Amino acid sequence: MSKDFAQIAADVESSLNLLSGAVPDVMAGFLALGHASHGEGSLSPKTKELIAFGIAIAVHCDGCISYHAKAVHEAGATRAEVAEMIAVAIHMGGGPSVVYGGEALKAFDTFAQG
Repeated sequence: MSKDFAQIAADVESSLNLLSGAVPDVMAGFLALGHASHGEGSLSPKTKELIAFGIAIAVHCDGCISYHAKAVHEAGATRAEVAEMIAVAIHMGGGPSVVYGGEALKAFDTFAQG
């Protein structure tokens, strides 16, 4: 069964908005942490998104994979860069990362193909 990664990413965004209304102080802190950790620094925002995408694979989170597939595409990553990152995630995560790595590449392709 094929997953609708665009819908999953939209659902994650919706959940973030829902939580922002329910626990605004917590979500403001979480979003501030995200902005502070993903901004330009010694590592580029694209590199940071590739790291986040790799962690999403390692922790087996469909919502995280979808969200960061979109973000890494928007940050300008190429399919080749994503594939290399998936290879590292597979090395670090073993068999389950192979399964989620394939899903991650499908998710990236969803956003790269429009």
